[in-house]
Amino acid sequence: MSHTPPAPIDTSQPHSARVYDYWLGGKDNYPADRAMGDQILSVLPMIGEMAVQNRAFLKRTVRYLAQEVGIRQFLDIGTGLPTVENTHEVAQAVAPESSIVYVDNDPLVLTHARALLTSSPEGHTAYIDADLREPEKILAEAGKVLDLEQPVGLILLGVLFHFPDDEVYTIVRTLVDALPPGSHVVLTHATNVATGEAMEESVRMWNESSPASIMLRTPEQIEGFLEGLEPVEPGLVSITQWRPAPAEIGEPQLMDEFGVVARKA
Repeated sequence: MSHTPPAPIDTSQPHSARVYDYWLGGKDNYPADRAMGDQILSVLPMIGEMAVQNRAFLKRTVRYLAQEVGIRQFLDIGTGLPTVENTHEVAQAVAPESSIVYVDNDPLVLTHARALLTSSPEGHTAYIDADLREPEKILAEAGKVLDLEQPVGLILLGVLFHFPDDEVYTIVRTLVDALPPGSHVVLTHATNVATGEAMEESVRMWNESSPASIMLRTPEQIEGFLEGLEPVEPGLVSITQWRPAPAEIGEPQLMDEFGVVARKA
């Protein structure tokens, strides 16, 4: 959908999508990203597994919305770099007619957007080059593909922690208010419940090296995004604890990435 040519890629500073790609074992990253990734791993070894589990959470929740709820439209904001089993692949494996709109503002993601546009013949995918700070623009562009009078699955994974309180709650409310009843919101957010000072130190290290600062929020603060929404069981929990696949041994590990699926009544 966006015809904006990719902006020059700044490889001198770490970028969250590329560091995340590095933790997932991808190749779309640069020395600054790998250096930052290793630095954070040194104080928070769990972070690599958190990246893997965040993708697993995405797959479980999208499959739930497509298979059990019957959602056929998805708006994935803060898409990140394409990887295995992206939103459209998971949704269209259940319902090939599903439509997915991806949104990101990273020039490297835009460069690779063609990998996100491999829709099934029955469905549709599109990519919008936009910032989450532009919710009205996102909704206007998404409305060219999605029917915003029918339920939508709004996905906000690992993106809200880039925005301060005085912006982010209003942004989420603007998006949710534009969606019809029956829509669902899927979100994840970093916290420090499990690792405490180690997570706080990793955030400090990141914020010293990247202009795209991040902030932690408590579970109570994360619940603030759910105003007027009905959380789906088990509610807001560590991402490993949201309807996990049966484990062969033991309980899922508690991680400092919390996630939720919530329904708009």
